[in-house]
Amino acid sequence: MSSSPDRTADVAALFDRSRLTLARHLAGLRKSDLATRVDKSATAVAAWESGAKRPTAGTVAQLALSLSVDPGFFAVRPDDIAALSTTPHFRSLRSTSQLARDQAFAYGQLAVDIATSLEKHVEFPDVDVPSLPVAVDDADADGPERAAQLVREAWEIGAGPVGHLVRLLEHHGVLVVFSPPQTASVDAYSFDSRLRPVVVLNPIKRDYYRQRFDVARELGHLIMHGDAEPGGRTVEEQAHRFACELLMPAAEIRDRLPATMGGNVWVTLAKLKEQWGVSMQALLFRARRLGRLGDVSYRNAMTTISARGWRRDEPGLITAIEQPSLLPKAVELLKQEGIDDVTLLAQCRVPADLFRTVTSRTPEGFGTESEPPASAGGGPGARVVSLLERRSGPPSSTSPGG
Repeated sequence: MSSSPDRTADVAALFDRSRLTLARHLAGLRKSDLATRVDKSATAVAAWESGAKRPTAGTVAQLALSLSVDPGFFAVRPDDIAALSTTPHFRSLRSTSQLARDQAFAYGQLAVDIATSLEKHVEFPDVDVPSLPVAVDDADADGPERAAQLVREAWEIGAGPVGHLVRLLEHHGVLVVFSPPQTASVDAYSFDSRLRPVVVLNPIKRDYYRQRFDVARELGHLIMHGDAEPGGRTVEEQAHRFACELLMPAAEIRDRLPATMGGNVWVTLAKLKEQWGVSMQALLFRARRLGRLGDVSYRNAMTTISARGWRRDEPGLITAIEQPSLLPKAVELLKQEGIDDVTLLAQCRVPADLFRTVTSRTPEGFGTESEPPASAGGGPGARVVSLLERRSGPPSSTSPGG
């Protein structure tokens, strides 16, 4: 959008206060920080964000320059993403500042904003995420396990390992993106925007096995914890249990897990790791949870893991992480139809660098390393032909306005 005086005046007339808050959070600024940048009072910034006052065209230009966005970013949209978004599930509330969490959440909301804009041209899969609320005050109930079993049944995953997990979520309408480096201090998180559920992955954790567990955990939050207070110990434990049951169903894996740590147990664990697409640490945790390993054996095994330097760097055959394809494929299809990035950026009115990050298959700076095959581990992810087709019916139109 042009930033000419009359166009900026148009934005001032159609100014959306929630967009200012979003832009400020994206920049990682407090209200007082922004006030200093535009030479105004913090009270003025608060008034603009509350809707009590509206900035002038000149101030809109200053705000845009200070927050590195086009003035058009502040113009009203059909949907108020912030108002439609639930509180995100951040894993470690104590280890990250509120400012960092606000910045990360704003990025997730921007991803929804971009996806909504792309959906004007490309039809995405319908949202098809089961809901099974699990009471947080009942830590010993089997709700997480039942929720995971529900997903396997509803999504027709069948027996055995889950295939390409990111692709599976996208196929059922979940938006999966990598966060930019500036929000890397925040681990994977998720929230429901009411337009499309979102999972945001950490750009630094480039481990195929751990990434899959992160994705499964966040799916658990989306299914079980729509109304739960995020960040609590029980909530996170329930998400962990959901991920374990989804990726390693008890009925299928219990008898395959080691009952002792002697003999060739590490070879067995390595084979199970590749078959099920989970870390050896996750397998050991599962073995203890299911009663195969006692507490002493588990602690000894984890001591060995630490001594070998495997806590953060386990050996494994797959070095490429799973990659999202919903938004990248949409951009590719639109380019084929003559709608390039410049046109999309003018429509989305978001910073170019963040647009590229949101619509990328890999984290920023990750290079062009190819991803693991969609059939890794088997499962329905291998059968997804195109994420830009609905689950049933013919391929969607990619023509503008279609």
